[in-house]
Amino acid sequence: MITENEDSRGRRADAGGVAEESIITAIRKTVTAAGCAAVLLATAAACGTVKNLTAGQKVDHAVDQLGEKKSLAFQLDLDATPDAITSLANASGDADEAMPPEFGKFVSGLRVDVAVKSRKPLEDSGEKDLIGTSLKISGADGVLAEYRVVGDFTYYRSDMKAIGKAMGVPMPTADQIPDSEKEFKKILEGDWVKVDTRELAKAQKSHKRGAKGSAGDVDAKTQRKILKAVRGVIARDVTFHTKSGGDGTEHVVAKANFRELIRGVFDKLRPLEGDLPPGTELPTDKELKDAPNKKVAVDFTLKNGDLTQVKIDLGVLADAPKSVKLPLVLKFSDAGDVNAPAGATEIPVDKVPGGSPLAGGLFGGDEL
Repeated sequence: MITENEDSRGRRADAGGVAEESIITAIRKTVTAAGCAAVLLATAAACGTVKNLTAGQKVDHAVDQLGEKKSLAFQLDLDATPDAITSLANASGDADEAMPPEFGKFVSGLRVDVAVKSRKPLEDSGEKDLIGTSLKISGADGVLAEYRVVGDFTYYRSDMKAIGKAMGVPMPTADQIPDSEKEFKKILEGDWVKVDTRELAKAQKSHKRGAKGSAGDVDAKTQRKILKAVRGVIARDVTFHTKSGGDGTEHVVAKANFRELIRGVFDKLRPLEGDLPPGTELPTDKELKDAPNKKVAVDFTLKNGDLTQVKIDLGVLADAPKSVKLPLVLKFSDAGDVNAPAGATEIPVDKVPGGSPLAGGLFGGDEL
């Protein structure tokens, strides 16, 4: 992308995309196991054959109410100290992949906020019904990256200096970027940029058509098959119980053995592998044997029947000391206004910098 002083400036500028992708990868690695458990256990709430029908129905009803809203926000963060995160990340004892304390501090301050506003209930909303959506990744010192989709445009900004500092990757300054790369210069300066959402979607669609083996969407019929397969496993392996929290608050706790749960699910999904998009690969039974053989619990908090929080302790799934607690918390609320930021610089789709998160769309994906 950048040709001037390729050895230093080009490499350093490209590091912007690499650093931000590394952050996203770190987040994904931190929450993958918990995410699998939370999604699977939450799905059990919609099953009419769970062992404790009343507890499951309570969560099921609360989730339905989320779909009936026209405005919804959720916040994802780790309610843990930097020491706990560092201890958990380094539990394998592999010195080559050890996380430095500074990065543990950085991760402990991370928070992801998503907001959606629609003209219709969210469960009935299509793309044209959405008034605004946003995704914001924040650190201890402020916003690291933010997307918004409002009207005809997708907006983006990031604090590349803060990201580079956290990742230990040198970032170029705006005056090191040639005028021919002025679009990238705006991103480095932390200014808002925007791109035509429809044109971006067209470019991404064209790119995916040209990419062999790229995965597409799962059709409705296959989704029903998957849900039916997963329901059978969850009905057998997951238990629910409730506990009162006072002041209209109630907790519904879903528990299961993590390894048995995911092995059972993938055993049921393998006969459906031919119906999945090209490029989709399910883990083998041999690979799943390395999954934690531990009980995992997901705590659903209900306030007067509304789902307000979902929590799972990541420490349970790691080979870390029992004293290490790493709660992953997902909180729900109404979304505030999602407005188009003023003064955003428009970038033509063909000028979107390679490696920029804009190239992968709002929530990631294939680059242009």
